[in-house]
Amino acid sequence: MDVSKYRVAPGSEVRLSEWSTDDSDGVERDAADARRAENIETISMLQHRLYAEHKRSVLIVLQAMDAAGKDSTIRHVLGAVNPQGVQVKAFKRPTPDELEHDFLWRVHRHAPQRGHIQVFNRSHYEDVLIARVNGLVPEERWRARYEIINQFEALLAQAGTEIVKVYLHVSKDRQKEKLLRRLTDPSRNWKFEAADFETRAGWDEYMRAYEDAIGRCSTDDAPWYIVPTDRKWHRITIVSEIVRQTLENIGPKFPEPSIDPQSALKLLDQLT
Repeated sequence: MDVSKYRVAPGSEVRLSEWSTDDSDGVERDAADARRAENIETISMLQHRLYAEHKRSVLIVLQAMDAAGKDSTIRHVLGAVNPQGVQVKAFKRPTPDELEHDFLWRVHRHAPQRGHIQVFNRSHYEDVLIARVNGLVPEERWRARYEIINQFEALLAQAGTEIVKVYLHVSKDRQKEKLLRRLTDPSRNWKFEAADFETRAGWDEYMRAYEDAIGRCSTDDAPWYIVPTDRKWHRITIVSEIVRQTLENIGPKFPEPSIDPQSALKLLDQLT
């Protein structure tokens, strides 16, 4: 499956209105489900090798408007992976302690260890999104952050971290459907927050902020992918494909054993 059509080329001017939110790429659902199952099995196998090799790591950044499916994407794509080698960090409103430091301080501490996959559910990009839209910092400050973010991600890449950033592109109509479901389904009520109304009211401002963030910060070291999200099955299939191809490109291998297996078998036989 070719996911290059979803990748944002470095230096591109992004207009989200030109990117589909409901594209199935001509793939039928049955075929997508089968491919996704294969991807998940392969991801699990490659993650096992990544953890054993202990040389490189993967950072997956998920950004989206509310109700676009970040949580379900993580659950479906990485749910079968050994949790020992995967961490998920959700970045909420900064704490008073975090606000006393530079904006990357709370993020850098959660960069992945060697051999691990780290998922950011929201991320350092909140500091050029919500901080911009809500006027939490002066314009000259958030504008300077694009280059700081690029330098930060280049540092992680040089240290052996493969970075993948995914914007889950949901339509305004589809978001409304999902927000209504949160309000009418008792099992989902807990997900709804009053701030969801404010974010939706600022939709156009958020779209412009996302366009600038994606366009200015899609690099060879840390590319952005814009994934259509209105069809859940297609969204999780494409993200699973991106993660699978990222791990395949790394090509992790099991390390050489520290002891000759045949000698170890003889010793084990003697000990028993």
